[in-house]
Amino acid sequence: MKKILILAEHKKGQLKKASLELLTAAKGQDVKAVIFGSDAQNAANDLAVKGVSVVAWVKDAKFDAYLPDAYAKVIEDLIAEHKPEIVLGSASSLGKDLIPKLAARLDAPIVTDCIEVQLDPAIKVRRPFYSGKAMASVEFLPAPLAFISIRPNALAAGEVSSTKGTVKETTSSFDFGASPVQFVRRTQAASDRPDLTEANIILSGGRSMKTKENFKILYDAADVIGAAVGASRAAVDEGLASHDMQVGQTGKTVNPSLYIASGISGAIQHLAGMRTSKVIVAINKDPQAPIFQKADYGIVGDLFQVIPALTEEFKKIKAKA
Repeated sequence: MKKILILAEHKKGQLKKASLELLTAAKGQDVKAVIFGSDAQNAANDLAVKGVSVVAWVKDAKFDAYLPDAYAKVIEDLIAEHKPEIVLGSASSLGKDLIPKLAARLDAPIVTDCIEVQLDPAIKVRRPFYSGKAMASVEFLPAPLAFISIRPNALAAGEVSSTKGTVKETTSSFDFGASPVQFVRRTQAASDRPDLTEANIILSGGRSMKTKENFKILYDAADVIGAAVGASRAAVDEGLASHDMQVGQTGKTVNPSLYIASGISGAIQHLAGMRTSKVIVAINKDPQAPIFQKADYGIVGDLFQVIPALTEEFKKIKAKA
């Protein structure tokens, strides 16, 4: 049994699905967790009933906004106190920044963006390389501490131990006033739809959407099936969608169960961000579009006819459910 420290994340007090996946990876181990934010009590309590023996809740409102050095100081102190063998985090925006920082500070081995993880007896992981065109199996050599980040949606958020743990309010001596980085403001798109990186279903549109208003047909379909809406870089560059919707090498990496690409040709930069999706459906008028080489299912047709037709079928299926 290994000692694990999980870097948990929440959204408005609700534990993120990706953090539940970390618990799946750590099942059967001695698990502790850290979570930040004055509104994280519900998420902390949730961790405590899912097999986490100690949840370090950093309640101070100064930690509501992510500051790398502040978060790193807290986790370094927890590592010194609990001496975990492995620190697990999500390959989220926060995890991609914080976990390598900690590994560098503590001179510890790290593998990021993993899609398969084995922690016992040896630590073995698999992760994509070269924009997903190759897979690498990596085994850690014996070390006092190792860092691993896991791509959201790579693991099932399955059942974990129901052992009751404790939530411990944690303080930090970090000097915010002396920090060279200061929080100014948070700008966040208002949306009730799932976050792209955690969504189970994604509908994405490319330059062929033609106008920003035409994305409405994707939103209509997404509303029926509870999906997120993404876009290719070409669509973002044309001003058809905002940058926070961009999927690809210079956007977000996603790993849904179902990815529907509408009017997207399949440039390698886009494939890099979604090629590990479980099922890919491509809709394109060009039967020679590269996206069809990666798709599990292809529909050769006009997306402005296909998407509304799919939406009506989704509604019928939902009505029968």
